[in-house]
Amino acid sequence: MRVLVTGADGFIGSHLCEALAASGYDVRAMVLYNSWESVGRLSEARFSDDNKVEIIKGDIRDFRFVKQSIRGVDAIFHLASLIAIPFSYEAPSTYLDTNIGGTMNILEACRDYGSDIPIVQMSTSEIYGSAQFVPMTELHPKSPQSPYAASKVGADALVMSYYASYSMNVRIARPFNTYGPRQTPRAVIPTIITQSLSSSGVVRLGAVTPTRDFTFVTDTCRGLIKILECDRAVGKEINIGSGTEISVADIVKVVGLCLDKELEIVVDEQRLRPKDSEVDRLFASNSLIRTLTGWQPAVSFEDGVRETIAWRKKMTELAPDEYAI
Repeated sequence: MRVLVTGADGFIGSHLCEALAASGYDVRAMVLYNSWESVGRLSEARFSDDNKVEIIKGDIRDFRFVKQSIRGVDAIFHLASLIAIPFSYEAPSTYLDTNIGGTMNILEACRDYGSDIPIVQMSTSEIYGSAQFVPMTELHPKSPQSPYAASKVGADALVMSYYASYSMNVRIARPFNTYGPRQTPRAVIPTIITQSLSSSGVVRLGAVTPTRDFTFVTDTCRGLIKILECDRAVGKEINIGSGTEISVADIVKVVGLCLDKELEIVVDEQRLRPKDSEVDRLFASNSLIRTLTGWQPAVSFEDGVRETIAWRKKMTELAPDEYAI
């Protein structure tokens, strides 16, 4: 079975390509074209000699390229999107072009082929905004608090409209906060780890009281694959989360425990989001994915943090400029 992964050059996308290949799928990995021939985080992925992985380069916003990319595939994981929330404040139209326009290209290309290609749309818990009740089920109101989140609400709504209008074989996977090796240094856990590895022991952060529901990247990828393989998932929006929450301040404590180091938190006003844009609480209900697929998280938060620390130490030594904060 040949599977297309868009956004294969990203953090989760590169891990997903690895997981799919290890599970016996043939993988077509779509990465964003650039003049320096970089394939992003996919360069760190490891495949056996038996794995069939084809890398294609282009832009999710180019309909002709997208249509060529899906020819001959049996399923699609659509992960390609712009995800950095702070940059969405500066360039919201770019997020609409990529996140909504790219999704439209996938849907229309599949419809043009007249095929019933299964599509797993990658969503985000950011579409819910701050929790109005916990744990947050798939019925939680959508209340986007950033242009990024709004663009993902639009993309998800588009996918569900194609399910209703054209009976397309779609399902929406909605991970809460995924973490692990290869994540951008600007994400909260890599930020804390990188600063904690310095000699000063000072960790400069924005808001430290918000809570998040963290899932290790390999668990997220298993959830994505199980959603693809589950016929009962068609037409559904499905959370992927640990079913626990932890505050940013408490993440610092866990990292300090793993490093056996006393850490000091300093709130840096430049790192604060606009007040009404900060999501205060995310706490997933994973009841639906458990019921449909039997999925459950396998990696504890502390174990995942330890693995992420080990990877970041290695990468900081290899590429200190790239992995600095």
